Amino acid sequence: MDNRDELIRQQLETIGTLVNNNLRRIKDDFWGAPAEKQESKEEPKSEAQEQPAEKIEDIESELDRLVGLEGVKKEVHNLINLARVYALRKEHGLPNVEMSLHMVFSGNPGTGKTTIARLMARVYRSLGILSKGHLVEVDRSGLVAGYIGQTAVKTAEAVKKALGGVLFIDEAYALTGKSESDYGGEAIETLLKLMEDNRDDLVVIVAGYDGLMQEFVESNPGLSSRFNRYLHFDDYTVDEMLKIFELQLKKGQFLLTDNARAAVRDYIEASNTSSISFGNARGVRNIFERVLVQQANRLACAKSVSREMLLEISEEDVLAARREDTKLPESSVL
Repeated sequence: MDNRDELIRQQLETIGTLVNNNLRRIKDDFWGAPAEKQESKEEPKSEAQEQPAEKIEDIESELDRLVGLEGVKKEVHNLINLARVYALRKEHGLPNVEMSLHMVFSGNPGTGKTTIARLMARVYRSLGILSKGHLVEVDRSGLVAGYIGQTAVKTAEAVKKALGGVLFIDEAYALTGKSESDYGGEAIETLLKLMEDNRDDLVVIVAGYDGLMQEFVESNPGLSSRFNRYLHFDDYTVDEMLKIFELQLKKGQFLLTDNARAAVRDYIEASNTSSISFGNARGVRNIFERVLVQQANRLACAKSVSREMLLEISEEDVLAARREDTKLPESSVL
């Protein structure tokens, strides 16, 4: 191996490490640290430790900085104000009208449902409504078992893990199985009982597509009586998704040239033929990662790599990522 080959090898290793570290850090910074998740084949982990309550004003400020979600932000502010007064009345020994904090989130993938659920857990912790303020995310596999009697146990374990915080059930409509051998109904009945038993220190948020979530809530009288707060998450516009892309760049200390910015916008617009398949913010994250890969490929061929070169995302990087994107319609590939 000659000196140039060795230099290229060292540069590839360095760039690869930088890319992986940046992607991991940016993902956590922008979308939040991963929620605790109850896996179908894992024993439940120990309960979350109580976290110090944050200032509600800081959480509201963070909410307002989120891209898009204007309708959701308004409803969340309403809920915060309602919860704030509820907590104040409780503090002063005044009676409160029974208030359900359980919610239904509806919308396409990647529209911020998990982010808002995590934020609501922190809000309720800040106001003293929840004792811990963590988020536990599950889907059908985290609640339903394959044999009689096991589903109730599995659901109870998930609820126990979420006590003091929020249990976030994604694609909750999958629990309403149609066959007699399906145990989703058992999970729902167990969940409803445990929600009642732990109503002072548990919030449940169910989430999924529009229409299907309405059918889910209406499938059981117990669900419709407990879930009466609905938040709809609109798809992001192309300009909002471009802003999300730019926020990720900023967190990773990358710089985008003007030509590259226009190319990113075109790339997002070409990819977003379906909000469901593209995935809104998730689709933007995928594009971002592809662009970083192409930047790494370009830098690996350079004789030397300066700090400025590591920061810059060029139009060439974006166009190369677009050409390599197998999910794009052929007619949109440059």
